[in-house]
Amino acid sequence: MKTYLYIFLTFSLSLFMSCNASQNNTKQEAHQHKDGDNHDHANETDHEHSEDDGHDHGSKSSDENHSDEIVFTQSQAKAVDLKTETLQTQPFSYIIKTSGQIQAPQGDEQTVVATTAGIVSFTNASITDGTAIRAGETLVTISAKNLQNGDPALRAKIEFETAEKEYKRAEELAVDKIISAKQFEQTRLAYENAKNAYQAQAGNITASGIRVASPISGYIKNRMVNQGEYVSVGQPIATVAQNRRLQLRAEISENYFKYLKSISSANFRTAYDNSTYKLSDLNGKLISYGKTSGNSSFYIPVTFEFDNIGDIIPGSFTEVYLLSTVRDNVLSVPLTALTEEQGLHFVYIRTEPEAYIKKEVTIGQNDGERVEIIKGLNAGDIVVTQGVTQVKLASASGAIPDGHNH
Repeated sequence: MKTYLYIFLTFSLSLFMSCNASQNNTKQEAHQHKDGDNHDHANETDHEHSEDDGHDHGSKSSDENHSDEIVFTQSQAKAVDLKTETLQTQPFSYIIKTSGQIQAPQGDEQTVVATTAGIVSFTNASITDGTAIRAGETLVTISAKNLQNGDPALRAKIEFETAEKEYKRAEELAVDKIISAKQFEQTRLAYENAKNAYQAQAGNITASGIRVASPISGYIKNRMVNQGEYVSVGQPIATVAQNRRLQLRAEISENYFKYLKSISSANFRTAYDNSTYKLSDLNGKLISYGKTSGNSSFYIPVTFEFDNIGDIIPGSFTEVYLLSTVRDNVLSVPLTALTEEQGLHFVYIRTEPEAYIKKEVTIGQNDGERVEIIKGLNAGDIVVTQGVTQVKLASASGAIPDGHNH
């Protein structure tokens, strides 16, 4: 019995150990298989990653080379009349920017005044500010026929004729010593005064009243009376300006006093015109500059005179760019070449016949026409000076036409 029990226990133990060994082998094979798969997948992944890296890096490099390029075809450039300028260093003046006013010079305008008292009647109802007028042309007639004191012209005529008769009679009496020399001189003086008063009006007397003419040719700068208005002797009626020469009066701060001696010319821009006027093109010259500032101002006046080309209005206010010491070897571009975005300035440079890039620049002074470039450009760069807006729009669209190769 014991023998059978021993044999059973031995058989059970052997069977148990055999099962454990089989399970361990199965787990080891599964683990090895899993390790092999992971190794293979890792190799495959590395291989694929290597291939993908090669492809992606190539595309990225290509994109970086042309990501900032703007394509603008030659046909587009011709359609918008695009213009460029090749940058070169050139002289550029030190600029003092200030404000000023256009004025008529002394002697270039005259005031027409009433030569008698009465009611004003304009010979041409359309006469107003800006109307052209010739020297000797009648501007108004003045009549006092219906006024209480009567017509001064008629009264002057009557007084002259009466004084003339008294003077002739006094001459005869003086010869016969009937009147004294003193009385005769008083009569003669009254006659001369009446004669002068009458002759001053005689050439201007018309059926409608006393005519008042313009002393010079020019245009009506301002009309000071209206139709039917009463005027007294010497009252201004209108101002006539010849407008051949004008003055530019600029005022600068005392801080720039040391630069006054070096100021030679100026450019200016008016509020009603985008053009920049250069005194050097208008036969302009510096007349004077103040040696002291005024009692009520801390500014010093600088005055220029120039030819009027017909587009400039006397009395208008302007931006003035005073040109002082000239500096050599300065890079500058026209103001039309600049664009501004959030306080930064940019220009567009042509790199190929149909390719442009946007370049940030640091600017310096400007003279109303060109602006100094301190940083961002080099001599030889081809900068867009006209058509900048169209190139900017093309950069926003990002469209690249067919056939564009690099």
